[in-house]
Amino acid sequence: MYPLPVDKWKPLSRRFYKISIPIALVVWMLPMLAVLLTSVRSTNELSEGNYWGWPRDLSLLANYREALTTSPMLHYFWNSVLITVPSVIGAIVLASMAGFALATYRFRGNALLFATFVAGNFVPVQVLMIPVRDLTLRFGLFNSVEGLVLFHIAFQTGFCTLFLRNFIKQLPFELIEAARVEGAGEWTVFFRIVLPLIRPALAAVAILVFTFVWNDYFWALCLTQGDEAAPITVGVAALKGQWTTAWNLVSAGSILAALPSVVMFFTMQRHFVVGLTFGASKG
Repeated sequence: MYPLPVDKWKPLSRRFYKISIPIALVVWMLPMLAVLLTSVRSTNELSEGNYWGWPRDLSLLANYREALTTSPMLHYFWNSVLITVPSVIGAIVLASMAGFALATYRFRGNALLFATFVAGNFVPVQVLMIPVRDLTLRFGLFNSVEGLVLFHIAFQTGFCTLFLRNFIKQLPFELIEAARVEGAGEWTVFFRIVLPLIRPALAAVAILVFTFVWNDYFWALCLTQGDEAAPITVGVAALKGQWTTAWNLVSAGSILAALPSVVMFFTMQRHFVVGLTFGASKG
């Protein structure tokens, strides 16, 4: 029923597995290594066609300084912060309450409502492009930070509810019943018992939603126009020239755009792993 541990595989299969892992890692890292090297190359090197060789003269500070000064990159970065942080908080707050209700209350339509949350995660985002854009125009939210925040909260709440409901379902229901018998209200049960127990799950889902929202390009492109509310993913495209493109500056901007997600993951890595494995084994 469960896959065998690697140390119990046949010697040939185990050897092939150990050889294939570094190869797959190198293949996966090649594009990122290319972007990193391009971000420190000089414009003259790129004009000469030196794309994969080691840079002859490193232009690390010059490229990153120019990427920050030739476009309003800091403005884009601040927009991303204003969009991502409220979206993560809003989605987790709504999803934790919805997950608590779906996991602990028995009411007619519970399964149907949960199935709706699940089904919403399978809808292709491209199908929603025209209706969502029309809604933002109708309510005056097009090209605004508030519009992107509301959209991301609505779009991410379904995934977070599915995630958190399953974690809350793993908790011993006797704890909740005991608190109710002692006279605790539903808000007390939610804040004092459930939330502390699912803290690892909250950290894991916060990292996932932060990454989804911060790296979003499709919806930022559809729901913004110009620089006023554009996040950093759209701002990187502003580094492209009209006639020629300085790919070293675009690569430097891409590295700057990716740094917050990387820092967030490695800072919260321990909580992320604990959250994903929470409830996976019986005590």
